Amino acid sequence: MTTILKKGMTKLEMNKEIQQITKRKKVKSIEHLAGKLQADIDPLEVQKRLRNEWE
Repeated sequence: MTTILKKGMTKLEMNKEIQQITKRKKVKSIEHLAGKLQADIDPLEVQKRLRNEWE
């Protein structure tokens, strides 16, 4: 996202624009997904197979 701060803006107006940007950012936690993926495949075998596709 880009915010344009114009030359004639006061510090109050600039701070208001900056605060609007920082309010929009939300950090999402993925801790609730830990250990949820159940797979019958070996991740290392999949990784090796994917790497060998380029050869």
